[in-house]
Amino acid sequence: MPDIAKMLWPRAVAVVGASNDTHGLRGRVLQVMRGHAFEGRIYPVSRSEAVVQGLKAYPSVADLPERVDLAVLIIPARFVPGELEKCGQAGVRAAAILASGFAEERSEAGADMQAEIRAIAQRYDMAVAGPNAEGFANLAARLCPTFSPAVEGDGRPLMPPGAEGRGQIAVIAQSGGMGFAFFDRGRDKGLPFRYVVTTGNEACLETFDFVDHMLDEGRTDVFLLLLEDIKSAVTFRRVAERALRLGKPLIVGKIGQSEAGSRAVASHTAALAGSPAAYRAVFARYGVIEGRDLDEMLDLAAAFLAFRDRLPSGRRVGIVTASGGGGGWLADACAAAELEVPPLDAETRAKINVHLPSYGTSQNPVDVTAQAVFKVGYTEFARLVAGSPNIDGVMVVSSTRRPRAIEAEREKLIAFGQETKKPLFFWSYTIPAAQSVAIFSEAGVPLLTNMHNCARAMRALADYAAARTRPPFDIAKSAVDASARDAVAAALAKARGVLCEWEARPLLLRYGVAGGETGALARSADEAEAAARKFGRPVALKVQSPDIPHKTEAEAVALHVANPQDVRAAFARVLNGAAQHAPGARILGVLVQPMAPPGREMILGVHRDPTFGPLLMVGLGGVLVEALGDVALAPVPLSHAQARALLASLKGAALLDRHRGAPAADVEALVELMARLSLFAADQADAVAAIDLNPVIVHEQGQGVSIVDALLVKPDAP
Repeated sequence: MPDIAKMLWPRAVAVVGASNDTHGLRGRVLQVMRGHAFEGRIYPVSRSEAVVQGLKAYPSVADLPERVDLAVLIIPARFVPGELEKCGQAGVRAAAILASGFAEERSEAGADMQAEIRAIAQRYDMAVAGPNAEGFANLAARLCPTFSPAVEGDGRPLMPPGAEGRGQIAVIAQSGGMGFAFFDRGRDKGLPFRYVVTTGNEACLETFDFVDHMLDEGRTDVFLLLLEDIKSAVTFRRVAERALRLGKPLIVGKIGQSEAGSRAVASHTAALAGSPAAYRAVFARYGVIEGRDLDEMLDLAAAFLAFRDRLPSGRRVGIVTASGGGGGWLADACAAAELEVPPLDAETRAKINVHLPSYGTSQNPVDVTAQAVFKVGYTEFARLVAGSPNIDGVMVVSSTRRPRAIEAEREKLIAFGQETKKPLFFWSYTIPAAQSVAIFSEAGVPLLTNMHNCARAMRALADYAAARTRPPFDIAKSAVDASARDAVAAALAKARGVLCEWEARPLLLRYGVAGGETGALARSADEAEAAARKFGRPVALKVQSPDIPHKTEAEAVALHVANPQDVRAAFARVLNGAAQHAPGARILGVLVQPMAPPGREMILGVHRDPTFGPLLMVGLGGVLVEALGDVALAPVPLSHAQARALLASLKGAALLDRHRGAPAADVEALVELMARLSLFAADQADAVAAIDLNPVIVHEQGQGVSIVDALLVKPDAP
């Protein structure tokens, strides 16, 4: 891995393409850099100017008086490969390419130049960011090689006072403008940023390479990531798992959640947006927190910065308010975020009641009234509520427009912010004064202006706490021996296209993916009738053909055939349906199978995502899966606990419980099936594009499951 420290912490920097014209991007980069007290040396490189913005310029990096660590390339795209080659020859170890006109233009020439950049970087082991990036900012070093107006010198410090001794935030974004927008908007909230890095097309270094480096460095506590795609799922998994272990939250905004958003991604950075559901599934596995917009992500960062080491033990919230309406409104926001607002215990209420007038209430929300706040203060009421064993976090509804009242509580707020073991949030329903923001920043207490973000932040803290106690790397060991794995792998290697149920079931069975009777394959009406007589109960007849994956649509299925003498007619009927639907289809025969007992219909399957590989899917089966879209995904393999949690995440999960006289379904048998199928998918990942078990009938508790139909699709299927 190239040395990213040479990029972020250089001793000397060359600005290739620097200009005296500060109205253009080439001049603004140098101007912005010189506007801050960076302690290293800065060298303009220009073929046409001897002096640039008061600094001696050099015609080439080879002519510089010393070897620089970092080159910032702000030149036309066609010149970038040649200049990058010169940088490599001169011993430059890192480069930030701010030029555009590469793979994002979707032209052959642009893609070729981007490939050339990658090859040069690999040849010289250079840490290269971009192209099509907006540079970066190391706020701690006061180094800002970017043209972003967010870091133009305006007299304010790049980091708030005292930030070096507190937790810090890193922003890493594939979009340059949006990356620096986090800093610009978060600065007014008093948030301490350590880095803003824009990665552009990620021809060489990707987002999670930077996260990995910053985890090594150990000075970044919260990450704000804006992603258009993930280049390497392997890198993502390794780094995300590591961040979760270390308790360093990854808060991610994923662009491309809609059709229009996906088009924008493709045209912007030549990235494939990927399936939104797949991203959500993988993010959930690794405790990644998804954000919906800039302000929400900044508020989440503020919450984690303050309480990443004091995570809540649950979702119960105590609300303190001087406005009855504000407290009720925030309680509604908490309910929408699936938080609880339970009544406080009698002992805590008694302590609060001492301070309340007759028209106040200590239930929850705790309406302390403006009169009591004036006498006692918000902080003291927050401390009393936090002492209740019934709650896991405290939210205070307040006005921070007049800083005098906040200043009066300053010392108490700072002390309580440091000592509380439960998360504490203030929601200001008025616009906070700058002095109020500074006091809350000093106290390390999040001051939010959006009540939904307040609730969302508490929920995110609780979910992250749960993710850390259920680490994603706690995967059940394979119960399949090597000989079974090898036998299945060999069979799949010989198979082509689509494997129908008769072909797929024996392979799945080697992994214990079983349920119901396999049945018998009949190649004649006589064989079909004989099989039906042997089973002695109503049967189903299903054409087996790799060319007819959807047998019902082809009218190639006969169900509930009760009499053996009717089997012959059913046999002819399903074959005729297949012939009408797909003339020339390869027919293996007709599967004669006993009808499964009744139960709840589910769908279970595997889909191989192009970025993350196999994902297991579970949902309500039959027509409900298409009508309601109630499905859940998770990366494979899954332990039994993970399979159980995935099943519980379905909106219709309650249908598996006892209801309206129907007995509870055999959830544990379904969980076992899910875990075993996930193991099959993980072991045979390269040989399987998709698996469908639809429907799976879940019988009453203790009676297991029946796989009614199975289909396996190879990657080479048309």
